Amino acid sequence: MQAPDDFNPQTGVPEVLEPGLRRILAPNPSPMTYRGTNTYLIGTQDLAVIDPGPKDAHHLQAILDAVAPDQSISHILVSHSHLDHSPLARDLSDATGAPIYAFGGPVAGRSAVMAQLAEAGLAGGGEGIDQGFAPDICLADGDILRGSNWELEAIHTPGHLGNHLAFGWGDICFTADHVMGWASSLVSPPDGDLTDFMASCRRLAARSWRVFYPGHGAAIDDPAGRLDWLIAHRLMREAAIMDILRKKAATAATLARTIYTETPAALLPAAERNVFAHLVDLTSQSRVQPVGQLSVDAQFQLNPDARESP
Repeated sequence: MQAPDDFNPQTGVPEVLEPGLRRILAPNPSPMTYRGTNTYLIGTQDLAVIDPGPKDAHHLQAILDAVAPDQSISHILVSHSHLDHSPLARDLSDATGAPIYAFGGPVAGRSAVMAQLAEAGLAGGGEGIDQGFAPDICLADGDILRGSNWELEAIHTPGHLGNHLAFGWGDICFTADHVMGWASSLVSPPDGDLTDFMASCRRLAARSWRVFYPGHGAAIDDPAGRLDWLIAHRLMREAAIMDILRKKAATAATLARTIYTETPAALLPAAERNVFAHLVDLTSQSRVQPVGQLSVDAQFQLNPDARESP
């Protein structure tokens, strides 16, 4: 799916999306963030702010300027601790007195296999973790936050990052970086876990949503269709990996270069991380196995004892 060409709002300017919902685009465009991070303001009196964004004085002022004299910010919600989502939360909290809510710190929600990879020395893939992030209040899956005219449900959606949360508001879901309209989400071990990502996709797909508001890019008006596409996209990548491994063992780097033939060289390291995420997932299913220790540099081969999926 291509990024929608008409999504290019002016940074720092609140845009009304629905009654009681505004979006402010942060000034941090990049190949990984598209036009920038979407900050959402929910409510008409006491406001919830979802994803204050990167540490940027102009964006902080834009959020504060969006608060009318008869309004106040009561809740600051952070979907996950990547540098384009969480760092401004503390400055906003200091300016408003509102507490910061999130699932937890940078390694909260990390799966056991990813913890083992991290302990073995596998570093993140350069996506930019806010290592100092610490919420004032940790949210558990299913927790409800309430304001004067809104109610938000915390939905733990690990995969892109272990501490990733989506937020449900009636038939609306704020999906942050788990589901975006302009691109598929990066899943980069040890911070990202594809097994968790797929489970989170299927969990969101089990509910009926009218619209997704993502962390980057335009609103998604067909949530079910987008989730179907995301799952199918990952299964297609998995099939391509398995096809190559049926012929010979290969590393994640070799697989990435073979599969991502139209990807610019600068983005191949991210592609390699995505492939490695698939290999870890396939290893957990006992469909492939590393030659030696599980690592990003290992060669992988089919597990001779595994039965092929239909």
